[in-house]
Amino acid sequence: MTHILKNKNLEIHIDLPLENYQFSRFDWTGKIVKVKFKNKCLTGIERLDSEDNKTSGQGLFNEFGIDTALGYEAAKTGDWFHKIGVGLLKKNDDTPYFFIKAYEINPSEFKIATKSNKILINCKSHDHNGYSYILKKEIELNDNSFAIKYFLKNTGDKPINTNEYNHNFLAIDKDLIGTHYILKFPFELRPELFTETVNPEQKVAIGLKDITFKSTPEEQFFFSNLTGGDMVNAGWELINLEHQIAISETGNFQTNKVNLWGWKHVISPELFFNISIETGQSIEWCRTYNVYQVK
Repeated sequence: MTHILKNKNLEIHIDLPLENYQFSRFDWTGKIVKVKFKNKCLTGIERLDSEDNKTSGQGLFNEFGIDTALGYEAAKTGDWFHKIGVGLLKKNDDTPYFFIKAYEINPSEFKIATKSNKILINCKSHDHNGYSYILKKEIELNDNSFAIKYFLKNTGDKPINTNEYNHNFLAIDKDLIGTHYILKFPFELRPELFTETVNPEQKVAIGLKDITFKSTPEEQFFFSNLTGGDMVNAGWELINLEHQIAISETGNFQTNKVNLWGWKHVISPELFFNISIETGQSIEWCRTYNVYQVK
C-alpha cells in the first residue's frame, strides 16, 4: 500500500520497495510517485505511451550508477552484479551495461519504519564478488518542504565508486511544457561546454542562467553536463507562471554534473552526486525540495 506523508500544504505519495515499480533501473527505496501542493500535482510520468508503473519512471525516482552498475565489468556472463537500492542483477551477455535494459533481479533485503512526518527505508545488499553495502533513505515532510536523506555504508571488501541522481519527473498540475515554464540554475550555462545537446525542434532556449521554451516540444530533448565540468552548488528552480507555483531542489553538496531531459509532458533536471567509499566507510548526503507560490 502506498505510504502518504501529508500536511496542510504538501502530500507525498511513496511506494514501498516491493510495490508497483519493479524494474532494474531506479532505486526501490522510497519511490516518491507523486508530490502534491495544495491539491495540485507537481509530478508526472516518464512516458505517455505506457501505463506500466512496474517498468517506467514517475514522480521523483533516483538511480545509482546510470553509466555502469557496481561490479558489472568484472562479472562474467551469467554472473550477478550490484544495482544499489535494487539488488543483484544477472549479466546476460558481454555488451556494455545499459541502464534501460531488463536484467533478472535478486532483490536486496528491505526494512521500513514510519513516523507521522517521515519514513525510513533500510536496504541491505547481498554480499557478492567483494561488494556489499547498507543503504538508508529517510524522507521527511516539513511545512512547505521535504528532504530526502541518504546514508550509504560500504560493508564489502572493495571500494564503491559510483554516482547517484534524482530523475525529477516534473509537470505542474499536468500542464504541458511551454512558454509559461522557466527553469533556473545557480550557475552560468555555457552551451559550448555541454557534452551532448539534443534539441531537434529548437524549442528549448538556453539563457545565461535559465532555460525557457518557445512552445511545447513534441520530441524529447536532452542536455548533458550543463556545468561544463565545473564544480557548482547543486540546485535548480522550476517556475510555472500560469499556476504561479515554483518547486526547487537543493543538495547539500557540490556537483560537476547536471543533466536535463524532457518531453512535451514532463521536465527532468538531474543533479548528480559523486560517491567514493572505502571499505568500512560511509557517506551521507541530502536533497531538499521547497514548494511555494510566486507572483
